[in-house]
Amino acid sequence: MKERVYIQDHNSMGAGKWIYDGYYRAWEHLGYETLYFNDWSELFEIDDLENCSLMMTDGFVAVGTPGSSINAPTNEEEYRKVKRVLKEAKSVYMYVSPNSFPKPWGDHPNFVSSCDFDIINYINTCENVHLWSFADMTEELKNKHYYDWKGIHTIPLAFDSVGYKPVEDKQYEFDVCFIGGRADNGFDEKYKIMIQNFSEFRNSGLKCGFFIGKKLTHKQETAILCNSKVAVNIHDAYQRVLGNDTNERTFKSLGLTGVLVSDEVTQASRLFPDVKMSNNPKELVKLVQEYVKMPTDELLEIKNTNKENVANNHTYINRVQKLISL
Repeated sequence: MKERVYIQDHNSMGAGKWIYDGYYRAWEHLGYETLYFNDWSELFEIDDLENCSLMMTDGFVAVGTPGSSINAPTNEEEYRKVKRVLKEAKSVYMYVSPNSFPKPWGDHPNFVSSCDFDIINYINTCENVHLWSFADMTEELKNKHYYDWKGIHTIPLAFDSVGYKPVEDKQYEFDVCFIGGRADNGFDEKYKIMIQNFSEFRNSGLKCGFFIGKKLTHKQETAILCNSKVAVNIHDAYQRVLGNDTNERTFKSLGLTGVLVSDEVTQASRLFPDVKMSNNPKELVKLVQEYVKMPTDELLEIKNTNKENVANNHTYINRVQKLISL
């Protein structure tokens, strides 16, 4: 009988959908029976929790609010059942948010954990509950912003190597491409950064395929990334300033396009020291142009090297293997 993994469904929650779809496929690829869950009632009914692993966010454990998109527990009786599930499951891999976050972002609920100290304290006593975050969990960051949680492991985002396979399509041969959403986390800073950067490409002489908030099919997205010479990447303002975590587009672009020019984020630079980065829009264009002007064989060599690195070290399969090792 296959070991089962239950993953919190993020179907309508922006980037979370793509991230946890990647995790779903990775667990499945590794031979696990993988299922999504939407509500605690589904977990309460499992009668062999000792054979099951759970993957969820701390928000799913926090006190629920009527009308919330997260079906968290709403009363003491449910909380007792929640604690039983957490205690009895073979393993629980819980993504946790910080207890506080630098301002101005920390004033918005998107950036901080909604768990109260009672449930955090209970989670901290469960040896089978493994806490993780996308962020580089330095001692300074842990003490300053994740102070109520026990030890947290750094598990960066990754490339969904199972869900995305190379596609050739001349229709989508761009010099440079970008695919992403507006991702308004309460401040709408990312959209302003995108406008500042992409406006510089207007007179660059480059064939640009920039798709912001477009409903592309999976095949279109894959074809654009696979057939473009260079992918460009933009992070949100807090990621640029704090540098602790990298968006998923970093990994997907390197996994499919193979050549990436990005804005500056410390974690991205640590993970991919050869990726050229700049927060100056004019410099970003110049870096893209340098790649586009390269001889085809030289550019292809860079692409293959980067794709191989991602395939070997930065897929969701790698991340699941890391989680299991905890």
